[in-house]
Amino acid sequence: MGRKVTVAVTTLNQWALDFEGNMNRILQSIQEAKEMGALYRTGPELEICGYSCEDHFYEPDTYLHSWQVLAELLKSATCKDMLIDVGMPVQHRNVLYNCRVAFLNKKILLIRPKMLLCEDGNYRESRWFSPWTKERQTEEYYLPRMISAITNQSTVPIGDAVIATKDTCIGFEICEELWNPQSRHIPLGLDGVEIIANGSGSYMELRKAYVTVDLVKSATFKSGGAYLFSNLRGCDGQRIYFNGCSCVAVNGEIVSRGLQFALHDVEVVTATIDLEDIRSYRTQIRSRSHLAASNPPFPRITVDFALSDDEDVYLTTSPPIQWQYLTPEEEIELGPACWLWDYLRRSGQGGFFLPLSGGVDSTSTACIVFSMCTQICDAIQKGESQVLYDVRKILCQSDYTPSDPMELCNRLLVTCYMASENSSQETKQRASQLASEIGSYHFPIVIDAAVSAVIGIFTSATGFVPKFRTKGGCPRQNLALQNIQARLRMVLSYLFAQLMLWVRGRPGGLLVLGSSNVDEALRGYMTKYDCSSADVNPIGGISKTDLKSFLQYAKNRFFLPSLSEILQAPPTAELEPLADGQITQTDEQDMGMTYAELSEFGRLRKTQHCGPFSMFHKLVHTWSDKCTPHEVAEKVKHFFRCYAINRHKMTVLTPSYHAETYSPDDNRFDHRPFLYRVHWNWQFKAIDDAVAQMSKEKRGSSDRPQDVKLSSASTSNVNSHFMRGDRKGVLI
Repeated sequence: MGRKVTVAVTTLNQWALDFEGNMNRILQSIQEAKEMGALYRTGPELEICGYSCEDHFYEPDTYLHSWQVLAELLKSATCKDMLIDVGMPVQHRNVLYNCRVAFLNKKILLIRPKMLLCEDGNYRESRWFSPWTKERQTEEYYLPRMISAITNQSTVPIGDAVIATKDTCIGFEICEELWNPQSRHIPLGLDGVEIIANGSGSYMELRKAYVTVDLVKSATFKSGGAYLFSNLRGCDGQRIYFNGCSCVAVNGEIVSRGLQFALHDVEVVTATIDLEDIRSYRTQIRSRSHLAASNPPFPRITVDFALSDDEDVYLTTSPPIQWQYLTPEEEIELGPACWLWDYLRRSGQGGFFLPLSGGVDSTSTACIVFSMCTQICDAIQKGESQVLYDVRKILCQSDYTPSDPMELCNRLLVTCYMASENSSQETKQRASQLASEIGSYHFPIVIDAAVSAVIGIFTSATGFVPKFRTKGGCPRQNLALQNIQARLRMVLSYLFAQLMLWVRGRPGGLLVLGSSNVDEALRGYMTKYDCSSADVNPIGGISKTDLKSFLQYAKNRFFLPSLSEILQAPPTAELEPLADGQITQTDEQDMGMTYAELSEFGRLRKTQHCGPFSMFHKLVHTWSDKCTPHEVAEKVKHFFRCYAINRHKMTVLTPSYHAETYSPDDNRFDHRPFLYRVHWNWQFKAIDDAVAQMSKEKRGSSDRPQDVKLSSASTSNVNSHFMRGDRKGVLI
């Protein structure tokens, strides 16, 4: 009797509304799965149309083209004699559903709608779809005529059902149903479903890969069975990067897995499962058996097809494997680089332009591009023909093959040090040295003439000459003079990005890269429309602390000795005059808080949902070893003042690679106002009252003084910080 089955999970790099490309990748995955001996193939969520169609889900065209792609799949000889399910949107009785469609040999077996929708983080699924709420029920779905002409079916079941083959039973979850407290795999397993397939669209965040793996393992640990998790990978038109990590678990153990990050568009992973192992595992859990005996049954779609045969004695079942997780530094090395590669090859541009300042942020961006070039060269050496085709297309050179990452980086990345009279020789030298180590096409320019010309226009119109603070100017003048330097760098970046390939004798233009980190966005420590305004920003969702750790790792990973000096230098905007040729301006002094404090504020504000008062109450205990309650209160109030003043900048924030849970990105992830009452009168009074109460209680128990000197970012400078800024100015 047959009992061993080979199944396939697929990872696809789909693109929203790229119906032709998506179809070809699906067909390739089916072909590869068949060649690997699988008789059942499952794939990612909404793989036919792409996950991030968003408001295109309102358009009838999206559904028409999805059915057209399904028709091609049904007709394809590639799909013959294989049980397949694909993800696509379906409209049933004028309601839109996110569905899996299972088919075999030109017959649709079941349309299974998603029953639990995802509404957190970057997900807004109920904006377009409705959940299927009729548990263990199906209805008749009337097929489009183009499908009926192929299948000779007028209706098929739609709803919460399972597929019964000759040898086993297959059920479905879709993405969020795995994460939900009432996951569908529990009642499915109790009803004897032995294989559960989950088509998912799960995106990457730093340090989060273990979550999916633990959930997949747990889904089969308590109740036994095989769990097939297929996930998207790549950038399909949004800030997020889908996480890959497709895998198969059996009885609580991972037996097969795919990569988290990779450049190839199609990855197929198979596993051979012994159904008797599942049955034995389940029957020995007596409480599960007692519960299963009273479990309400699911509707079963019976199909005359088997996943096993009598010759399976020659098959070897897949043994458990140990999942090796990437470090955060490795995730930063690989994830944003893959995201940039997808964006570059799909944008039709010829490379990147990066203002390289010699600081941690722009250096991190440059290293990520170098990581992309390294991955491209590795993929080409491994025979990835699609990667080579894309490189040649980007460079408009049909016979080109990269020789090494530095040579490729010279073709794809143009870096420029934009000096002013306020720039130091040290940062210029650091930028030049890094560029030579990674191979970028690098040159310096001086922007003083442009700055003088703009200020001259202002003086001609008003008769006033603005001055820096060190030369007698007020805070408004000082800030304006810093901001004009930053904004002119943005203007020059786009000029060079549009024309540098013309200078180098190549067609096309370059994408401008931003290099502002997530902490600066949260604090608003940037000038609106300055060089943080770019086409894309690979580090915009990454903290300063993580970027420093990444550069420490990259120094050895890519043999870049210049990173040692860059890491040792204090972060500075270099927008105020030097003193005897030395830098006097630092980021943390300008911000009035450290980057470590900023990360703490960000996580409390976003992931723990703290307003000013609750943030104070958490930090007054967390920071009790270094700050008095009064000092904590001043830090919290200073942060919220700055946050409120600068929140409007998030409406024009450069699209950034999403990586951090406390990202302030206004577009999707952080839906908060961009106009605030900046004095937070009620909230700050509540904090002051709490401080007064704490001081009163402390005086009652001790005569020790309550206030000590701040250990960092003195709050005595709060009023001056309130009006200050840098390359990344405060107010405008």
